[in-house]
Amino acid sequence: MKTAAAYIRVSTEEQTELSPDSQIRLIREYADKNGYNVPDEFIFHDDGISGRTAAKRPGFNRMIGAAKLRPRPFDAILLWKFSRFARNREDSIVYKSMLRRLGIEVISISENVGDDKMSVLIEAMIEAMDEYYSINLAEEVRRGMLEKISRGQIVNAPPIGYSLKNGKYVQDENSPLVRRIFNMFLEGKSYKSIAASLNGDGYRTVRGNRFENRTVEYIIRNPVYAGKLRWTPGGNGSRSHYHSGTEVMITDGTHEPIIDPELWEQTQKYADERKRIHAPYSRDDPEKHDHMLRGLVRCSACGATLISSLNGLQCHNYAKGRCTQSHYISRKIITESVLEGLRKTLSDIEVSIECRSVKKADPADDTQRLLKREYEKLERIKEAYMSGADTLEEYKASKLKINGQIKKLRSRISEREDKADFHKSYPELRRVIINFFQLANDPEIPPKILNDALKTFVSKIVFSRSENRIIIFYYM
Repeated sequence: MKTAAAYIRVSTEEQTELSPDSQIRLIREYADKNGYNVPDEFIFHDDGISGRTAAKRPGFNRMIGAAKLRPRPFDAILLWKFSRFARNREDSIVYKSMLRRLGIEVISISENVGDDKMSVLIEAMIEAMDEYYSINLAEEVRRGMLEKISRGQIVNAPPIGYSLKNGKYVQDENSPLVRRIFNMFLEGKSYKSIAASLNGDGYRTVRGNRFENRTVEYIIRNPVYAGKLRWTPGGNGSRSHYHSGTEVMITDGTHEPIIDPELWEQTQKYADERKRIHAPYSRDDPEKHDHMLRGLVRCSACGATLISSLNGLQCHNYAKGRCTQSHYISRKIITESVLEGLRKTLSDIEVSIECRSVKKADPADDTQRLLKREYEKLERIKEAYMSGADTLEEYKASKLKINGQIKKLRSRISEREDKADFHKSYPELRRVIINFFQLANDPEIPPKILNDALKTFVSKIVFSRSENRIIIFYYM
């Protein structure tokens, strides 16, 4: 008797499909009649999940991972219908081809396509009809949601501050938190400081994550708190309405507002004004963002670049709420400090600002970029193993290979940071620094030119707020 696996999938949007119990019952009946044994450990299922993509189906991925084990654990995969396996032809072709190479057949118990050459065409037609049905269903759902939102009915999950009860939003225990956020914003606090305050008090988002700048902005901008409903028909993700040109529908809701509508409108005008004044990506005044050290200064805590912030520089990750240590420093102070460090380098005496050298990288050999890519590979193979797409043996082999490559790349970086090279090339370094000061002493030279000149011999500048220290890394 052959061994078979069973794959069961039920999606929430379809009312005509069989329940999981009915599917497994029919599969077992088919297995008994056709000489297959279906062990309980080889029954894989995904409940309430669409078949449009395989990436988001954990049961499906565990089944694929099990199929790749040696020796082969089962000879076939039994389905109620081919539509349970995949709702798009690309996934169907990829995974069926892989399983066929492993000697595993995919069988629909209710769609007997036969085993002759015509079966290839019949199966392809079935898959095409399944994909058409899925696309058509999505359009029908969109029309239904459009009708619901036009009548003021809910089509989205409740945001923080509301719960869902009898098809309506009702205020919950987090509604005072929403009022607190609006009040803090109108008091002049930034998104970043509000997020830091909420995180410090132990609050978390609906999904259990820490608050970020964008989370606070999303709450401030959400009209649901003023008694409205918002839906983005063609959007992809909860913040699609931020994108210019995106269709957004806002209608009157039937729920009680947490924020008075007039106060909400006042908040939006204030938010628009602050965005206009502090537009982070504005390029109407390029000189505002150009300075001699642009792109060179790094945070000693997380390694991120220090970017313009008012009249100084601040860690990019700290500004986004991802770094816990502020590294703000006046642009004037750090510029003067770096210039002083360069002058002391010329004096050929021991200086308080540490100078380290790195060999200038060959453009064709971007070691840091390659190292980052290897670490990303480690994360991907781990996810593949956790989802069941790769076996433990495959995961171990891939990890061993990647770690070996990481070791080689780190060794290459260490060789470049050999301090001995600094002394060997010191006369050349003095020459380029002298040339740089000839430019820096000319008040007519714009910051961008100085920045370009500095980058020809300075790799990076690490600023440590806690140690009040600047480290200059030279190209050698």
